[in-house]
Amino acid sequence: MFILSSCKIRRDLRERLEEAYPSVTFQFTDSIGEAASFLPEADVLLTYGEDLTEELIEEAIQLKWVMVLSAGLEKMPFKKIEERGILVTNSKGIHKVPMAEYAIAMLLQVARNTRLLLENEKAHEWDRNVKPVEITGKTMLIAGTGAIGQEVARLAQAFRMYTIGISNSGKAKEHFDNVYTKDELEAHLPEADFVVSVLPSTEGTKNFFKRKDFEIMKGDAVFLNMGRGDVVDGDTLLHVMEERLIHHAVLDVFETEPLPAAHPFWEMGNVTITPHSSGMSPHYQPRAMSIFEENLHTFLAGGKVSVNQIDPRKGY
Repeated sequence: MFILSSCKIRRDLRERLEEAYPSVTFQFTDSIGEAASFLPEADVLLTYGEDLTEELIEEAIQLKWVMVLSAGLEKMPFKKIEERGILVTNSKGIHKVPMAEYAIAMLLQVARNTRLLLENEKAHEWDRNVKPVEITGKTMLIAGTGAIGQEVARLAQAFRMYTIGISNSGKAKEHFDNVYTKDELEAHLPEADFVVSVLPSTEGTKNFFKRKDFEIMKGDAVFLNMGRGDVVDGDTLLHVMEERLIHHAVLDVFETEPLPAAHPFWEMGNVTITPHSSGMSPHYQPRAMSIFEENLHTFLAGGKVSVNQIDPRKGY
C-alpha cells in the first residue's frame, strides 16, 4: 500500500502514521508539483482538493482513494473520478467548532459596534454615544443544517435565539427550533435578525440568495456568509450593501479569492471582510487526520469505507 500526500502534513502527524502503519509506504510532499512523479504508484492520495486535474487522475493509474483534508470539493475533477471508480472522502465536520465560534464572534462585533469602538480607541476618543445592541433573544436563520449549521445553531440557542434551518429536505435537525425546505426560504427570511450561510458550492447552491431575498429581509438584518462565495452573485450583493437594504454583511468567502484590493467592499463601513479564515484552527489537521485514520483502518482491512464518503455525481 502506497499513500501519497500532495499537501504539507505536520511532522508529528506524519510520524504517528508511519509508526501506526509500518506495513504502509508513505510519501509526504508539500505540493502537487512534488507529488506528481509519485502519482503512478499511489493507491491513496491525501490532498486539500484544489490541486487535482483530470490529467493527474489519468496519471494515477493505481489510485483507489482520495482523502480530501477539507470540506470544500468544488474544484475536484469528479467526472474523471467517477469514470475511474475512485473512492473520495473528505473532512466534513471538522470545521464546526471554529466556524461556529467565528459566526458568533462576528455577529457580536457588529451588534456591539466593535469596529467603531476600536477606531475611537486608536484616536484616543472617549465617546459613550456608541450604542450597542444585544443578540440575545434574536432570530437566526441558517442556510445549511449539516454539522457546521447545527453547531452555529447550538451556540445561538445559548443566547436564547430562535433558530431556523433551511435545507433541501426540511428534515428536523438538532439545535434547530424549526427546519424548512429551500422552497420555504422566502416565507421565513423576514423573521430573521441574522441570516447565516454555510452552504457548499454545488449546482444547486449557486446564486442561492437573490436580490429579492435581501429586499424582504429586515432593514437591520445582518447577513453572514462563511460557506462559499458563489451562493450570492457578487455584483448583486455589492448593490444590496450600497443601497443599504440590510444593516451589515460579514463575508469570509467570495466568488474571486483573494478579494481584489480595489474591490469596493474594502471601503464599506457596513461590510466586514475576513480572508476565508473562519475554519482555521490549530486542531484542523489533527481532526482531519483522525477521520482519515478511521477510514484507513477499515480500508486496509478490506472493509467498506463509510466516514464522509462523497458521491461524485452530486459533488458532496
